[in-house]
Amino acid sequence: MYRDFYQLRERPFELNPVEQSIYLSETHQEAISLLKYGILADKGFLLLTGGVGTGKTTIINTVLSGINQNIKICLINNPSLTRDEFFQYLSKELGFVGIKNKIDFLGSFKKLLNEIKAEGGRVLLIIDEAQVLSVELFEEIRLLSNQEQGGGCLGIFFIGQPELQEKLSNPRLLPLRQRIGLKYHLEPLSDDDVWQYITFRIQRAGGVHSAIFDKSAVEYIGKVSKGNPRLINIICDQALITGYTQELQSIDIKVIKDALKDVCFPEETGLQVSEEDQTSSGGNITAWLLLSGAVFLSGLFFYALYKSGKLQPLFNLLNSYLQ
Repeated sequence: MYRDFYQLRERPFELNPVEQSIYLSETHQEAISLLKYGILADKGFLLLTGGVGTGKTTIINTVLSGINQNIKICLINNPSLTRDEFFQYLSKELGFVGIKNKIDFLGSFKKLLNEIKAEGGRVLLIIDEAQVLSVELFEEIRLLSNQEQGGGCLGIFFIGQPELQEKLSNPRLLPLRQRIGLKYHLEPLSDDDVWQYITFRIQRAGGVHSAIFDKSAVEYIGKVSKGNPRLINIICDQALITGYTQELQSIDIKVIKDALKDVCFPEETGLQVSEEDQTSSGGNITAWLLLSGAVFLSGLFFYALYKSGKLQPLFNLLNSYLQ
């Protein structure tokens, strides 16, 4: 819709960008380096947390693509499973056949670890959205690490939202916490990162003019998105649509505020409008309510005067004037 108007080769703010359009802030790069080290240095259990839309999946994909060693990866991205479902899923992902129960699985799993270790490889179990795991399943996962003989070939990677850290504080999970060799919490983008992020995505989309968004717009985007890359994408994409419909070559703060009206409800996206904007948007309603109240009270006042007969001289004067 707006690509030709803004001279773009593709939409710059897709939620799932191609690899060359992925922006890695200093925080993202630090997380990637640290987690890559944790995998290669056999730090055992790894933990990555961050809010929704902060780029956890991007980091994992980047980490895995940068490791050239022989690693067998098993990814669980929907861990709302019972214990039996968990072992069934792992069996399928690891290529086990004839697994009827947990005992069968543990035997096959131990054999696999020994074979991969002999080949100089590793097994990496990645659990995404780990905050939904039950305490019982956390314990089962911890016990899997006991299947290694001498260690060195099994890594377990927990990825989740910030509440994952609170869940791991459960006293029953103390043995698991003590095995976490490395953890990292992903922070939102800084104000400078937001500017660089938007510029980077526009340039990667073939934008001739990378400064489509002016300074006021970028600052406001950073404010309402709180540095969340996913929300930045949503806001910027809608702003380009709004700017196109208004035939504006430059996106300013007014366009951003207009675009936010068409995104979705604040409680669904986490977007928060500033107090001054709330005052501005609610100003007309407040003025209307005050005016209505004033008219209503005035009506009551004159009605009381009429019932008391105090307005009769005025009516007589008007009547004589009209005659």
